[in-house]
Amino acid sequence: MRTRFIVLAPMMLVLAAVISSVHAGQPGADWMKSDQVIEKLTALGYTNFSKVEADDGHWELEADLKGVRYDLSVDPKSGEVIKSEPDN
Repeated sequence: MRTRFIVLAPMMLVLAAVISSVHAGQPGADWMKSDQVIEKLTALGYTNFSKVEADDGHWELEADLKGVRYDLSVDPKSGEVIKSEPDN
């Protein structure tokens, strides 16, 4: 019985990690849709959106503002920019 546990425990940890990583990139049911986020950011002057994806509990994307490319993190429920860094 103990041998089965020793063999199954690492397999269960790997399975949990795989399941977790699959859901990490999925938007939540109560999140704004990506096109709604883009619409809100467009109203703020952002253009040329790319790499729009759900990650770590927020939307991540790249966009231009006044000729500068930015990496953005956006609150998934309000659409507010929570992090903006020039893309290097």
